[in-house]
Amino acid sequence: MTEVSSLTGRLLVATPALADPNFDRAVVLLLDHDDEGSLGVVLNRPTPVTVGDVLASWADLAGEPGVVFQGGPVSLDAALGVAVIPGDEGPLGWRRVHGAIGLVDLEAPPELLGPALGSLRIFAGYAGWGPGQLEDELGDGAWYVVESEPGDVSSPRPEALWRQVLRRQRGELAMVATYPDDPSLN
Repeated sequence: MTEVSSLTGRLLVATPALADPNFDRAVVLLLDHDDEGSLGVVLNRPTPVTVGDVLASWADLAGEPGVVFQGGPVSLDAALGVAVIPGDEGPLGWRRVHGAIGLVDLEAPPELLGPALGSLRIFAGYAGWGPGQLEDELGDGAWYVVESEPGDVSSPRPEALWRQVLRRQRGELAMVATYPDDPSLN
């Protein structure tokens, strides 16, 4: 198998041509990407379920809007915590993924991590790709790959994240942010 250049910590931004309804205008943070596959969470799919309804002990630490996000179509009954920790070292119960972004061990006592957390989002499920599957989708033009920023994880307006991430890109990619929701209405 050919060596895969890691995209861990980067964003996959769905192109307007991506036909899968699970990823329509999705912004996916890649938490792991290697020759064994890829795993990420969709940052812009808030659900109506509050964090307090499913993980009461973490509710006070979850950033606004304080709801669980649908992280992707795989394992919807599993929860992942993604947090931004400012500084060089994170607390016990947090594993750095990229820069200040990392995964929270939701089995750890929240009091242990609470003082260090800059922001926390809880995701139900995740987006996953087997070996070579994401590379095939990238080759088909389904995703734009762009740099993430710590604020993407805790965007106060997740429904606007697709356009915001595209707008901050250089050149023609920024123009994609103006693509209409339904091009047939143009």
